[in-house]
Amino acid sequence: MGFTEEQLKDLAQQLSKPNGEQGINVANMMHDTNIGMTNSTIKALNIADTDRVLELGHGNCKHLSEILNKAENTSYVGLEISELMQKEAIQYNTPAILENKASFHLYDGNKIPFDDNTFDKILTVNTIYFWKNPKAFIKEIYRVIKPEGSLAISFADKNFMETLPFTAYGFNLYSKQQASHLAEIAGFSMISINSYTEIVKSKTGDEVERIFHMAIAKK
Repeated sequence: MGFTEEQLKDLAQQLSKPNGEQGINVANMMHDTNIGMTNSTIKALNIADTDRVLELGHGNCKHLSEILNKAENTSYVGLEISELMQKEAIQYNTPAILENKASFHLYDGNKIPFDDNTFDKILTVNTIYFWKNPKAFIKEIYRVIKPEGSLAISFADKNFMETLPFTAYGFNLYSKQQASHLAEIAGFSMISINSYTEIVKSKTGDEVERIFHMAIAKK
């Protein structure tokens, strides 16, 4: 099935900030196609007992148990620019919220509404393309991570993303080198940036081989 330019623009907008009935469907699709990346990212963070974890752009957050079950007495905070995704995440994770293990908040995508040195671990999967001011935002992330804390950023390979028709609309694509440089600007020490390959169904319905990178940085 071919997509019109307008449909591709709409899809790109939904991937950036899901809303409405279509946004729920897009969020479920994103969860399914990103779960491999998400689980790999969670594993790489080496979450330890009592860690406080922040996720930027959590979507519907059906993966929360993967984070909370990694260690004892961990807590999770999610930040979203999408009101719909905040509501969906709350709906799926009400028990964890009632047990004070998780909370979900809206923000503007620029300023992180928490104090300096708040989080032990921070992760974000497939959101870096939408950062409005990447240099300022990576410094915000650095600010709220505790000393010795870790950041994991996972993103699809720039060359791969350029083959997808919808990324022409509002996506800023990154190579490994560009992501590494961004982290260094903020003052992070780059621990590793590894590459992975997986077979996934693309956002336009085709099965594709996706290359993605995971940058692990330490404060």
